[in-house]
Amino acid sequence: MKDGVNGVALGVFVFFFLAVTVMGFLAARWRRAENEHSLDEWGLGGRSFGTWITWFLLGGDLYTAYTFVAVPAAIYAAGASGFFAVPYTILVYPLIFTFLPRLWSVSHKHGYVTTSDFVRGRFGSKGLSLAVAVTGILATMPYIALQLVGIQAVLDVMGVGGGENTNWFVKDLPLLIAFGVLAAYTYSSGLRAPALIAFVKDALIYIVIAVAIIYIPIKLGGFDDIFAKAGQAFSQVNPATGKPRGALAPGEASQWTYATLALGSALALFMYPHSITATLSSKSREVIRRNTTILPLYSLMLGLLALLGFMAIAAGIKVTNGQLAIPQLFEDMFPDWFAGVAFAAIGIGALVPAAIMSIAAANLFTRNIYKDFIRPDATPQQETKVSKLVSLLVKVGALVFVLTMDKTVAINFQLLGGIWILQTFPALVGGLFTRWFHRWALLAGWAVGMIYGTAAAYGVASPTQKHFGGSAKEIPGIGEIGYIGLTAFVLNVAVTVVLTFVLKAVKAPEGLDETRPEDYTADAGDPGVQVELPPATAGSAH
Repeated sequence: MKDGVNGVALGVFVFFFLAVTVMGFLAARWRRAENEHSLDEWGLGGRSFGTWITWFLLGGDLYTAYTFVAVPAAIYAAGASGFFAVPYTILVYPLIFTFLPRLWSVSHKHGYVTTSDFVRGRFGSKGLSLAVAVTGILATMPYIALQLVGIQAVLDVMGVGGGENTNWFVKDLPLLIAFGVLAAYTYSSGLRAPALIAFVKDALIYIVIAVAIIYIPIKLGGFDDIFAKAGQAFSQVNPATGKPRGALAPGEASQWTYATLALGSALALFMYPHSITATLSSKSREVIRRNTTILPLYSLMLGLLALLGFMAIAAGIKVTNGQLAIPQLFEDMFPDWFAGVAFAAIGIGALVPAAIMSIAAANLFTRNIYKDFIRPDATPQQETKVSKLVSLLVKVGALVFVLTMDKTVAINFQLLGGIWILQTFPALVGGLFTRWFHRWALLAGWAVGMIYGTAAAYGVASPTQKHFGGSAKEIPGIGEIGYIGLTAFVLNVAVTVVLTFVLKAVKAPEGLDETRPEDYTADAGDPGVQVELPPATAGSAH
């Protein structure tokens, strides 16, 4: 690690940061609508984005600073088990091809802004809608915090903010400034800001990965030497566990963990509110279908990105916090000016998803808590104002989380968030294809999945933590170690199916379905297809 502040890298970083800040504020004038005081405009960009804007927005949304830092950091720490992120991002695209166009169509037809809007309209249940909304907000908060952790990792490596003994305000001032800028342009420009900035973010990431995958191996003697050194490092025994540090390929004992984590993560990815927000901002059903065919380009990038973990080992990077491994690799291997470009890619890679996540969480609160339970007669202008304010509060909460808690706590809560958000899958995806599930059965299944997942994760220990030490545990009845979220999901579905049979047998009230079969295949250009506000938006009781 270089002593003091890396002035050249910092200068390049600041240049790009200022550039995207200007873009963020100018985005308010980009595709300006006649009526800006609605969640359709502020929170969904007017539902007007085409194929390429949506592609960059979804890419900026899904491949975050945390991805840039954490995926290779997992490989740096434990070996190829960290590659689970590659198959899960491959699995997810055929999956979303089957249901995202249906969600876009019904949301466009009825003016739904959030997944909870759809769940309420499909099943006639504000209780189930509230459960989905609260889960989405809880799962998103630590995700936003981890974007700030990514910025902080870059600032630490550049030497900005002083050492551990520096006054807390001085140390955290750069992060506070970055947060303030993010909050300001998100408030003023809404979803248009991250959509515009995503172009810069993705261009920088592709450039950095392309250079890194060629330049760093040349400096380290080629991939043969990189894998040989990584294999030697992983074969060394970890004193804390008494086992090898990791492996270049997952062993037989870890194959269930690897497979269930990949599958569970794929099922969960597009349950996150920010993924749906980016999806609903597109202007047509065909935009969604085209995006599912070209988004796998990001999976190719992710596979190359993951190799940086092996390169960090071969380069002799030694860090106490694994999240610093890749930023430190960039500083040690690249010229200072290009290290600044790489740091800017990570920093901007945090700003884009953090903005989308805060908007998505704010929309959930506004539409499915504030409007449904606090002020049913709220006007579109009032909805937009509340959503803007809540987006600020969400970011403040994430900032407090980062500044006051250990970083491993944020990571653990993000892992827990993945377990939680997966429990909304039956209500959302199931509801897109069938009305057979009973609303009360879905709510009971969700509760069982949430309780089991949380309790099981609480009981997982690691060498450094007594609770929430990981996301894998023995699968009941099978005896193999698997992803807790997927086990909870299976329990969720089982409870939902059994209770649906019971509730239908006793003729429990089904709830009103305000959708029609043709709504799920409608497109923007179809005759007679117009956005209709759901009853809750019109101020009537549901």
